[in-house]
Order: sequence, then C-alpha cells, then structure tokens
Amino acid sequence: MTAAFMQTSRNRARPWYREPWPWLLMAAPAAAVIGGAITMWFAVASADGLVADDYYRRGLAINQELRREAEATRRGLVARVEARAGRLRVALEGANAAPEALFAQLVHPTRAGFDQRLRLARVSPGVYETNLPALPAGHWRVILQDPRGEWRIVKEGL
Repeated sequence: MTAAFMQTSRNRARPWYREPWPWLLMAAPAAAVIGGAITMWFAVASADGLVADDYYRRGLAINQELRREAEATRRGLVARVEARAGRLRVALEGANAAPEALFAQLVHPTRAGFDQRLRLARVSPGVYETNLPALPAGHWRVILQDPRGEWRIVKEGL
C-alpha cells in the first residue's frame, strides 16, 4: 500500500501557479500593458513643442521672410559676421544707404529660450558692433535686418 500511496502522490497535479506555462503565457500581455502605460505617461508628460496652432499664419510669415531675403539679394547686400572677445561685429557691404543701426537675432537651433535680439550701432561706414552676451555652446544662426524690416540676411554659424 505504501507503493500505491507514493504513486498517487506523484501523479497529483501541482497548483496552477507552480507551473511555468501559465506564467509564460501571461508574460506577453503583461509586458504590453506595462509598455502601454509607459507610452501613455510619456504622451501626457511631454510637451508638443513642434506643433503650432497657427501653422497657416506662420506659413504666410515664412513667405514674407523669404521676400525680405530676396530683397537683400536684390540690393546686393553681403554681411560678414565675427564674434570675438565679447563683441559682435558685422561688416555690411553693398548697401547704398547704410542704416544707422542693425538688428541681429541670435537663434539657437533647438532651444528658443536661448535666443537673443541685439541692436548693433554703426561704428564706421558699413561696420556695426555691439556687446555679445555669453552664449551656451552650440551652432547659432544670425539673422540681420534693417530697422525698418525691409530686408534681412541669414548667416549660419557664429
């Protein structure tokens, strides 16, 4: 009888949670639920910085900017931009009537909060200067324009 008792105890089924197959079958849906929760958290917590509500109006503004760049080309304006020793210096060539001042917008490619707008005073014919604030490292775009906003020149790198 002891042998029969041992035979039946060996054949008894273990509880389901002690078997590996239910856990393997539940692993994939559990991972999908966890991944979905993490994705939803990212979607809610992050800002949609590149989406603009007024995209149509901004598109029209881009066309105006292109016209201003074309105007600078039509006038034959060429600018050389130098940044040294805390000074921003712009040499403007081809201007028939050089303005008394220029405006320079320093644009960071990824962080709009770092952008700067500076007024450059004319120090000699065709040469404009101003103090340059300390800028974070990175590639900067310089947008030069006259005070009336008739033309603009875009330079890459500072």
